[in-house]
Amino acid sequence: MEQLDAVVIGAGVVGLACARALAQAGREVLILESAAQFGTGISSRSSEVIHAGLYYPAGSWRARCCMAGRARLYAYCAARGIAHRRLGKLVVATDTAQTPALAILARQADALGVPVELLSAPQAQALEPALRCVAALHSPETGIIDSHALMQALLADAEAAGAQLVCHAPVEGGQTRPGGGLVLQVGGIHQMEIAARQVVNAAGLGALPLARRWHGLDPTRLPASHYARGNYFALSGKAPFQRLIYPLPEPGGLGIHLTLDLGGQARFGPDVEWLDAPGSAGFDYRVAPARAARFYPAIRRYWPELPDQALQPAHAGIRPKIHAPHEPAADFCLQGPQTHGHPGLIELFGIESPGLTSSLALAEVVVGQLVPGAFPGSPSPQPLSQR
Repeated sequence: MEQLDAVVIGAGVVGLACARALAQAGREVLILESAAQFGTGISSRSSEVIHAGLYYPAGSWRARCCMAGRARLYAYCAARGIAHRRLGKLVVATDTAQTPALAILARQADALGVPVELLSAPQAQALEPALRCVAALHSPETGIIDSHALMQALLADAEAAGAQLVCHAPVEGGQTRPGGGLVLQVGGIHQMEIAARQVVNAAGLGALPLARRWHGLDPTRLPASHYARGNYFALSGKAPFQRLIYPLPEPGGLGIHLTLDLGGQARFGPDVEWLDAPGSAGFDYRVAPARAARFYPAIRRYWPELPDQALQPAHAGIRPKIHAPHEPAADFCLQGPQTHGHPGLIELFGIESPGLTSSLALAEVVVGQLVPGAFPGSPSPQPLSQR
């Protein structure tokens, strides 16, 4: 049985960031990915937005990792030549009843140290003439990124530091080892056992199901699994805005917003469609054209000139929720030995938005626990615990 320093399970943006940080800290790292290539899960189906961090409660993992991650991500993109643009965004109140909520969001952003500016309707429309609103919150630090190029760069850095990616390698379960680490059962075309002193479970949608298959650990410590599909529709024709346009947040998400890709194409979404656990065939990622009927009125609240028949199904993503539809939004859940009692294992649950923005900061938090002193300036100097 092969013996390794560290295994990272999952080759999405967070897993790759963790593998890079571990390898650069001197660990021998193997990345195990169940799919045929890296970055085909949650990371390939996002809005590709670099979030400023204005939505999240002070002191939460989301707030700390988003703000730290945003700064690190812009610097990393500049250093590595990764395509990105700091476009800014407007969060809009479309009627006077929403202005108190917009003011609360502005105060929260100020308290967090996120740069924002409250705008009147004429000020917002001077920036975006097609916009309809009664007030807006301008976030100049919001941007967009080529997420695939980011993952390519993270993998290249990890491999340059000695890490190895193995695809078609689903981890089917594991057994705790006395003194720390796990023995992992790898399926697929490989069918092998691997002993690792340190393991990072960054398997995205599969992280919680996998954690329930660890022999020797108490499954009652784990949060509940919930799933939400977010559907996106593309705009036919030229985008009417130069910035991203967001309504106020709604339960389960940030509302049906307008984002732009690096080519200037506009997309709307995601909505929030709560799902049952996947069956044997997995999740259905098809976008039902009929869902556009919900998108048109939501978009026309801030863009009344949206033409009929202008929305075309684009793509859908699945978000790993650890709160139920009727519950408040949950924070990222990072569990280490202080939670589950076993050295050498770090698990990440409920890593949805702003997971991409937070990826480099999350990696510092994780690796700082596994390699003490590796990242003294990471967002979380205290031990990991369930939050």
